[in-house]
Amino acid sequence: MNPIYFDLDGTLTNPKPGITRSIQYALRKLDHEAPSEDELTWCIGPPLHASFKKLLGTEALADAAILLYRERFADVGLFENEVYPGIEATLSALAGQGRRLFVATSKPGVYAERIIDHFKLRGYFERVFGSELDGTRSDKTELLDYALKAAQVDQATATMIGDRSHDMIGARGNGMTAVGVLYGYGSKEELLAAGAHRLSATPEGLLDHMD
Repeated sequence: MNPIYFDLDGTLTNPKPGITRSIQYALRKLDHEAPSEDELTWCIGPPLHASFKKLLGTEALADAAILLYRERFADVGLFENEVYPGIEATLSALAGQGRRLFVATSKPGVYAERIIDHFKLRGYFERVFGSELDGTRSDKTELLDYALKAAQVDQATATMIGDRSHDMIGARGNGMTAVGVLYGYGSKEELLAAGAHRLSATPEGLLDHMD
């Protein structure tokens, strides 16, 4: 049974309110115009520092925005989030097959662990892999390389499931099977262009894409 790595935001949970409102909070604290929640959905998934740099223009402002973002996200935004319908049944079915399941997210691990615990998903996963607060391993290719080695998983047997281009690029860069989900925040075009081997429209549909 091939091991499976799941992205968190946009794949296991829908984090839109918490992430977008925390971005708005940071931008306003910096006296910068804050786009609407819908206008900020492109920020869900990729490393946040890069998104703030695109919004604000400089490394220094992005660094400041990250700290302000965390002021709100760590206590409030973290839980403005919900598990996608069908995810628990899918995880239960995969775990019942005896598969090794992991989380691999660009989100800092300290937050990812709390989210997984909050939604009582811990029992499905052998380990949660995330970035460090200083940005180390926020790149998905680097993160997956670390996560494969740490879990002693043969990359050729492993699958990465995610909703954005960087999930597919990270999987491809590590010789993994890349499965894109269409219920998150990436489009079919984005996922295919980034190298998705397979696509699933629903959490339940993932069961049809596992070797």
